[in-house]
Amino acid sequence: MNKICLFLAEGFEESEALLPLDILRRGGVNAITVSVTAEKTVKGSHGVPVVADAVIGEIKKEDVEMIILPGGLPGATNLDASSALDEIIMDAAAKGKLMAAICAAPMVYGKRGLLKGKKATCYPGFDKYLDGAEYTANLVEIQDNFILGKGPAAAAPFGFAILERLAGQDKAEEVKKGMLYI
Repeated sequence: MNKICLFLAEGFEESEALLPLDILRRGGVNAITVSVTAEKTVKGSHGVPVVADAVIGEIKKEDVEMIILPGGLPGATNLDASSALDEIIMDAAAKGKLMAAICAAPMVYGKRGLLKGKKATCYPGFDKYLDGAEYTANLVEIQDNFILGKGPAAAAPFGFAILERLAGQDKAEEVKKGMLYI
């Protein structure tokens, strides 16, 4: 069963995880949250505990249709340090699956050389980890199978960009209108 997986690590940025997740679910996308630890409850960078839908040990890499990584610190560095997530990322990259990350989290892809030759954005200062990418500083950057967001202010546009890619422009516009975003 293919899954849109939003991975959570201790210290994730709540707005960058929950707002895109909310947008996707409003748009009818069956996105799930996945803890990169053995515990379902993951605490965000501002102390908000979130109960994930699954833990990483329950997810098969071949079932992952899309990877979404929220930023935040130490969330992004904890995502980067997860060997189980690394295996899923490298498998997804080899198969050209959709991959998204926001804020500090694009460094996870950048440090693995996955953004070489691509336009990319991330939180200022983390561009040094975007190995071989062209840093644009845009709020959202979409290139090939990657959707990247700059930071907390990009959480909604990032979520809508993912929704548009998965469910189409009409659905994204419908959700924007329902959320009074436009």
